[in-house]
Amino acid sequence: MMGIYAMSGGATGIGAAIRERLCQDGHKVIVVDLNDGDICADLSEYAGRQRAIDGIRQLCPDGLDGFIPCAGVGPSVRPPSLIARINYFAAVALTEGVLDLLEMRKGRIVMIASNSAPMVEHNDYVDLLLDGKEEEACELADSRDTHSAYAGSKHAICCWLRRRSGEFARRGIRINGVAPGIVRTPLTDKVLDDKELGQAMRDFGDTVPLGSIGQPQQIAEMVNVLFGPAGEYMTGSLVFIDGGHDAMLRPDGF
Repeated sequence: MMGIYAMSGGATGIGAAIRERLCQDGHKVIVVDLNDGDICADLSEYAGRQRAIDGIRQLCPDGLDGFIPCAGVGPSVRPPSLIARINYFAAVALTEGVLDLLEMRKGRIVMIASNSAPMVEHNDYVDLLLDGKEEEACELADSRDTHSAYAGSKHAICCWLRRRSGEFARRGIRINGVAPGIVRTPLTDKVLDDKELGQAMRDFGDTVPLGSIGQPQQIAEMVNVLFGPAGEYMTGSLVFIDGGHDAMLRPDGF
């Protein structure tokens, strides 16, 4: 049966692969993106987020079967505050903005985290993100390095989805997350080309236990699983799709 899905960041990379995978099964997918979407919006801005929410609501008045806040930027982006604004605050704002549409159809949410999320401690930056203090969090992000801003934003997304999963479950909404490792996307290419971060990223990619960098389609397949019958009894879960990197780095962490 055809479902109705909405997502941000569906024009390129992992997002495009997710959109294509859902469309393969005959679903309708509404895409929010900066330039090449059904709804074009700058999610780093409050007005852009509201434009995205209003657009989804207009195009999907009968509810949503699923939502994927996939829009994100990597640690090569500067200033670091942009990472906080897009990766965390926009993802949360859009998700909260369509909850009633998801509730109408007992829909599901899949957040896009990262295997870098557990690489940082739960710190003051993460707390500011979770407390919704956007300007304070952005100011702190700009005083630190971009990797800390990126990993912290994904750490906060993981905490947010787990904290809210019980509440959402009572509304009939399931929320899970996928945590990719290094995946060959335009975002990753920008990091690989970055003078400060590129070599470290290449070295990290060489240590993937399965021996290769991931492909967007591999992430899309797991997202599709979470939307299908296999995800029926899952909520509040985080699935690592990283070639074994997290297990290698945190063998006793689970």
